[in-house]
Amino acid sequence: MGTANLTSIIKQRRNIKPASMNGKKIPDEQVQELLELADWAPTHGYTEPWYFVVFSGDAVKRFCQDHANIYKANTPADKFAQASYDKLQQQGDLASHVIAICMKRGNKPAIPEIEEIASVACATQNLWLGATERGFAGYWGSGGMTFHPAMKEYLSLREEDKVLGFFYLGFTNEQLPEGKRLKPKEEKVKWEK
Repeated sequence: MGTANLTSIIKQRRNIKPASMNGKKIPDEQVQELLELADWAPTHGYTEPWYFVVFSGDAVKRFCQDHANIYKANTPADKFAQASYDKLQQQGDLASHVIAICMKRGNKPAIPEIEEIASVACATQNLWLGATERGFAGYWGSGGMTFHPAMKEYLSLREEDKVLGFFYLGFTNEQLPEGKRLKPKEEKVKWEK
């Protein structure tokens, strides 16, 4: 892959919400290829803290129903919103796969947690860029019960582990939105010479 191709893929990556996906399925083998790309993320001390739980086929609908049920079971009645429940329940209806993005703490406690989290984010970006290259739509969401202890339990994670979000993967018929950045580069980079 040439530099121009990589630059183009990075600049074309978009967050495509699951409601904008079209229901077409991606073969599991192609998702496994994306996970192989994720596996090449940087990792301090080779802890390789990324951990993905992949929901495909009927498991997508089952996960979304479970997510909605976790919301209902852990939300006080006066704060429960039926619209939120329904959105969680239907979030994956048009997605091909849903991937839980998790950080499983490595066995080297001297490595700061933030480095483990950053490593998982890099792994997810690798997956996402691979999806973009293949023409897939992707969405990294962290709503609903993502950070609730009940979700960590649902995914069989340990106390020291974290759920960082859910990656919805599929196809879209919609034109990709134009890329934009709101802050000028000068506000995000300081050069010292």
